[in-house]
Amino acid sequence: MPSLPFRPRAALALLCAAPALACAQTTSSNTANAAAAAAVEPGRIVVTGSREPVAAGWLAADLVVIDAEQIQASSADSLEDLLRREAGLQLSRNGGPGASAGLMIRGAGVGNTLVLVDGVRIGSATLGQVEFEGLSLGMIERIEVLRGPGSSLYGADGAGGVVQIFTRRGGQGTHASAWLAAGQYGAAEGAIHASSRVGDVDVAGSLSHEQLDGVSTLRPNDRFGNYNPDRDGSRRTTAQAQLGWRPAEGHRIGLSLLQSKLDARYDASEFLPPDYAQDPSPDFHNKLDNQLAAIEHRAEWSPAWVTTLRASAQDDDLHSGGTQIDRYRTRREQLDAQATWRPAPDQRLTFAYEGLTEKADSSAFAASEQRDNHALVLAWLGALGPVRAQLDLRHDDNSVYGEVNTGRLGGSIELAPGWRARALAGTSFRAPSFNDEFYPGYGVAGIRPERGRSVELGIDGRWDAFDVSATAWHNRVRDLIGYQSDRSFCPPDAAYGFGCAANTARARLQGLTLSGGAQWGGWQWRAQFDFTDAKDADTGARLTRRAAHQASLSADYTTGAWRFGAAVLQVGARPDGGVTLPEETTLDLKARWQFAPHWSLEAKLLNATDEDLQPVRDYQGLGRQAWLGVRYSL
Repeated sequence: MPSLPFRPRAALALLCAAPALACAQTTSSNTANAAAAAAVEPGRIVVTGSREPVAAGWLAADLVVIDAEQIQASSADSLEDLLRREAGLQLSRNGGPGASAGLMIRGAGVGNTLVLVDGVRIGSATLGQVEFEGLSLGMIERIEVLRGPGSSLYGADGAGGVVQIFTRRGGQGTHASAWLAAGQYGAAEGAIHASSRVGDVDVAGSLSHEQLDGVSTLRPNDRFGNYNPDRDGSRRTTAQAQLGWRPAEGHRIGLSLLQSKLDARYDASEFLPPDYAQDPSPDFHNKLDNQLAAIEHRAEWSPAWVTTLRASAQDDDLHSGGTQIDRYRTRREQLDAQATWRPAPDQRLTFAYEGLTEKADSSAFAASEQRDNHALVLAWLGALGPVRAQLDLRHDDNSVYGEVNTGRLGGSIELAPGWRARALAGTSFRAPSFNDEFYPGYGVAGIRPERGRSVELGIDGRWDAFDVSATAWHNRVRDLIGYQSDRSFCPPDAAYGFGCAANTARARLQGLTLSGGAQWGGWQWRAQFDFTDAKDADTGARLTRRAAHQASLSADYTTGAWRFGAAVLQVGARPDGGVTLPEETTLDLKARWQFAPHWSLEAKLLNATDEDLQPVRDYQGLGRQAWLGVRYSL
């Protein structure tokens, strides 16, 4: 096993700095909620592990919940940065905030992370992944992360795990908040939110804007000669709204709307006629417009029957390039029908149908591509004596890759008061993206879909103000899809000069996740360690961009109107494009002072030690960055 995955100097800095910074607190109850961090209380209601709201203690799956208070208290500069701090999640990003980003869960590729917004699948069907850089923290009420394959509940793309984002919804009373902040590298952000419920109608809306001048995304002397010394900043604006009406007791009809616009600069090269010489001088932009609309009817017909009917449409439209612009557009339309039967308090059976149409248009494709998928899902939760068990079965019928069956079986048992053991085994599936198959100079016709088998064992314990959790997991994947930088493995065509999409015949993904937290007095502590062994089973080579270990440590102290905090994140060395990227350790410091009712002043210092960050080969993150902001909450 690797040595302790953090440096003594970083750990010492965290322990010494924690009492020296400040962070505001509105009520004493918030302290306990924030202390929960990644720990999920058994009685907490979650959705993602079963498709239907259920107490977390009923599930054998490994779940993470990040609520609004934790999001607000975090020093994270983006959604992807917030998520990467959880054990089992590693970040792949082409530069700093605003650059193209993806998350790898338990060693699986970025295309194996399925993202849902209020139950609706989002992302680019051409890229085969979600552009996390297009999503703002300002619209989010809560995040649930299922660590481990979720194909048996949600189908293809959930082979590594599932991230579900819940946007803000109106509740009892009127609530409003506003946030305004500025930082180094030309950074600024602002957000407003309001929500209310009057009689049978609830409404909520938020609007946010973020901008950053940044630095060049690439380092000098990159291997492809694309470096341009200009600053590659980003601008992002997000608007979100939810409207609900309760026509009768137990019924709610809801409308959800979301739009996000991103303009992010990056470094690249053009090869234009007449001489087709390499030219890295243009300003390259990714201009992404993401829109989502969904209407849903949820009804509790009786204590035994609950149904959900949802129709949604998502449009992911990307314009990318310098003087020559390429367009990549995904249109996704989905219909979900779900019914849950609860014949007894300790039994529930969920039936679901999903109909999905994905259409991809790209200036790089000869013609539009379309896939249709129809799926049936059966999910059971129940008690078998002292064991709480779950069974998921799913059948997909896809117009491109045919029929696929996936399943998952697991259970948990209470060992002693506050302690439980859990076990889970299942199968997974992932289809190639349109780019994997058709993109000129990258896609390979005939690339095979992934199929996997996984098993995990875990133990959780809670007592007084302490919690601990450990999960060991093992996943074997056939034909893992990923980027192959060695062109000798690509088709013998000059167009594949930068590599291609390729299958790893047999991949072995296994590891151990440890987490724990404590609270006493005004102190809150949390530690998470993740050991990942992600390799080509035939050659023993570690898979690209997967670190063998990752660790995060955080400490917060609250006294009166002040709150002090610090967090350390360490990512181990990882292979990328024929080189090994060095280990990285970042220290973030944060402070909040509640100087008046409803008002607080906040400060944070990101990457306080000015670590030289290289998220992927030849790209660079930001150095030390100070922020100052003010928040209003009603």
